[in-house]
Amino acid sequence: MTDPRLAQRAAEHLEKLRAQRPLVHNITNFVVMNVTANALLACGAAPVMAHAPEEVEEMVAFAGALVLNIGTLSPSWVDAMAQAGRAANHRGIPVVLDPVGSGVTRLRTEAARRLTREVRVSVVRGNASEVLSLARAGAGGKGVDTAHGVDQAAEDAMGLARELGVTVAITGPVDFVTDGRRACRVHNGHPLMARVTGTGCTATALMGAFLAVAEDPWEAAAGALAYFGAAGELAARGAAGPGSFQVNLIDSLAAIDGARLAAMAKIEVVGG
Repeated sequence: MTDPRLAQRAAEHLEKLRAQRPLVHNITNFVVMNVTANALLACGAAPVMAHAPEEVEEMVAFAGALVLNIGTLSPSWVDAMAQAGRAANHRGIPVVLDPVGSGVTRLRTEAARRLTREVRVSVVRGNASEVLSLARAGAGGKGVDTAHGVDQAAEDAMGLARELGVTVAITGPVDFVTDGRRACRVHNGHPLMARVTGTGCTATALMGAFLAVAEDPWEAAAGALAYFGAAGELAARGAAGPGSFQVNLIDSLAAIDGARLAAMAKIEVVGG
């Protein structure tokens, strides 16, 4: 059964971020820079993509949230992420980590684990294999795609959340979000979302926008996923295929207001 209180909280966060237009600082990958910037604009936030070590500390000082995404990483980028993350922590700015491809190569796995050690992260958002790779050695996906189902990683996600003191969000056909104490499933979304590159990265960026205005990272992560999934449902209605769906998705993010999100959000509290 979906929780109307969490749906209403998601709607309130969306309206608040549109009123405040927080800057979201992204250190992200080449594949998704354009689409995630447009998605952030459509939701009401102000995006900036900046990864040079010479400016990340200055830039993050202006931000409402910092998004770290290791999709096209290099050692110097990882250093810049850690540098920006520490600066964000110093200023009390929330940080979201997307451990893209963690578990597939040693470089990615070590980079993701380093960032969780050196930066106080508010939310980790990944697919099931990426989350498993952080929870236990030896797990991994297929390239940047998952080799596991969301339910296979749910228990490990709860343990990881308690160990790191973070909220962990696993995205898939039905998303799972936990802070180690509470857990929910988000039932919004559409299969076409898996046929367009960068939808996971976009979900992470939107979490950054919600985190910029929300006090509770667990509520922010669930609300952002419900919002993104609802936009996917609307986008699919007029799409002929993945190409038109991607265009519709940005339009749908812009079209959804708080009242519509409150009506569409399908967030189910589990356990407890």
